[in-house]
Amino acid sequence: MGMEGQTVLITGAGRGIGAELARTFAGAGCRVAVNYSRSRERALALVEELRGMGAEAVAIQADVSDPAQVREMVDNVLDNFCQLDILICNAGVAWRGLLRDMGDGDWERLRGVDLDGVFYCCREAYRHMVARKQGRILTISSMWGRSGASCEAAYSAVKAGVIGLTKALAQELGPSGITVNCIAPGVIDTEMNGDLTAEDLSALAEETPVGRLGTPSDVAAAALFLASPQARFITGQVLGVDGGFLS
Repeated sequence: MGMEGQTVLITGAGRGIGAELARTFAGAGCRVAVNYSRSRERALALVEELRGMGAEAVAIQADVSDPAQVREMVDNVLDNFCQLDILICNAGVAWRGLLRDMGDGDWERLRGVDLDGVFYCCREAYRHMVARKQGRILTISSMWGRSGASCEAAYSAVKAGVIGLTKALAQELGPSGITVNCIAPGVIDTEMNGDLTAEDLSALAEETPVGRLGTPSDVAAAALFLASPQARFITGQVLGVDGGFLS
């Protein structure tokens, strides 16, 4: 896909979708910055795995809800690799339950990681990419950010905010040769959905037209295309990787 030697920063890459994104982009010849917040051992193990594939990789700790840590993270990427070609805002947390039962701290944490974190990361990448007149920014939202979901009102709200930010930033950065796109996954078989029962997951799979849950590799394949030169005329889009759930 012509991506050899490019540098990608993936937030929340210690596990799940983020880890698969790291493997996929390393396989395409990219240098990979693996961001993690708490999954230190997993992140370090992943970096060793990527290096075993022949890729240059580094693990960088940062809580994306903290703007100072995000600034330091991006500076760290530039110190290690001298450039940042692709930013993937993948870090996220979830919260399920009735809105009336959600505490202020729960809301602040959800918004801080899932929306503020995307804003902070995009803001730090902005200056570097504009100076070079090139770059790819990918955000990870959710199908619930497109349609809303009962008992996930807060999560739906912050993920809708990610979509709005993506579309606006695509307009702002287009003249500088930078594309900004969003992936809206459906129900993906990861630890984030580990609180759902087997019956719940089976029901969701049945509701999905293709008849199964998504996998991290489904999301990673879409991300690789959107970050590639082949997608240079695609920006401001929301790609649903949901097996047709919202079609």
